[in-house]
Amino acid sequence: MLTIGDFARASRLSAKALRRYDELGLLPPARVDPFTGYRYYTEEQVERARLVGWLRRIGMPLAEVGRVCALYETDDAAGAARAIRAYWAGVESETAARRDLAASLVDRLKGPTDMTTTPPTSPPASFALRAAIRLDPGLVRAVQQDAAHAGPRLLAVADGYGPEGERAARSALAALASVAPPAGSAARTVVRAGDVLNALEDGVRDANDAVAGLSGSGTTLTAALLAGNRLALAHVGDSRAYLLREGTLVRLTRDHTVVQALVDAGEVDPAEAADRPDRALLLKALDGGDVPPEPELAVREVRPGDRLLLCTDGLSALLTAQDIERGLARVGGPEAAAAALVALARDLGGPDNVACVVADVVRDGVSEGVPEGVAGAVRSAS
Repeated sequence: MLTIGDFARASRLSAKALRRYDELGLLPPARVDPFTGYRYYTEEQVERARLVGWLRRIGMPLAEVGRVCALYETDDAAGAARAIRAYWAGVESETAARRDLAASLVDRLKGPTDMTTTPPTSPPASFALRAAIRLDPGLVRAVQQDAAHAGPRLLAVADGYGPEGERAARSALAALASVAPPAGSAARTVVRAGDVLNALEDGVRDANDAVAGLSGSGTTLTAALLAGNRLALAHVGDSRAYLLREGTLVRLTRDHTVVQALVDAGEVDPAEAADRPDRALLLKALDGGDVPPEPELAVREVRPGDRLLLCTDGLSALLTAQDIERGLARVGGPEAAAAALVALARDLGGPDNVACVVADVVRDGVSEGVPEGVAGAVRSAS
């Protein structure tokens, strides 16, 4: 038997950490002296203690540490390895999302970028969105669990999952629909990027609360809020947002999936990602939990002539970037482009529900699109 001091030296864990892990049931001693309260450990426990220490060094939460240790000690080393890999993929995804936000804020602070054409001395413009929604259940699914919202300032799509996925998607969008741009955009005063992002982030929290109580169900959410000439983006899951400017397509969001995290880490070739069976395994979603996931946030400057696409993975998983670029660049308004994209998804088999919002950026006062609040009715591409 090893005393707690000897065991601490062997495992490279402090006596304080060992007492804490004992209290949590992660690393109980083999024996506790009933008179002195001294803890004693066996040599066989050293390996578990080292595993606990290593997992904590990579930042793994204690509850997850216990699960990995349990898998390892039941001879499921492969399962333990998968759990560690999934956890680290999540860390990579979070880091990538924060890096994108940091880059977005740096670009915003230092001045115009390739996505910004308004000179700093120009008075801030105010734009609106002329949008169209296209929803389709696909050719395989019996139930439509995707939903969309479009208005002159706010766009969003949601992809529900689980037995109450349809309700989850609709509830999230209904809660988000109350989000409005910060005051001042209509008066053409400068709108602070942080105010726009905060408003949208609060809306995502409300959307997460709206999903609470739907057992085993949740939804993705991708939303864009226009204030003046700035477009704030909030994103959770694997739905996507794109921008077409002068014929060039730019993807604005990163999928919160295990596969995308592995691509970001260089472990999976991007060309192979779409064909993997675990392609849709989410790292983030709105599930009504007490701690809502942190959305990926970004802010862009837009101008008249830009065309936006928000869509669920029933569209983006089937169509290539070239397909999407051609569909958005077609002559006609947002309705024609949305219909063309959904029709192409059906031509490719339509295995999943689709929610698609196409919106053109126009000068304020000339928006003509679907009325604010359209979020649920299924519209077939046929």
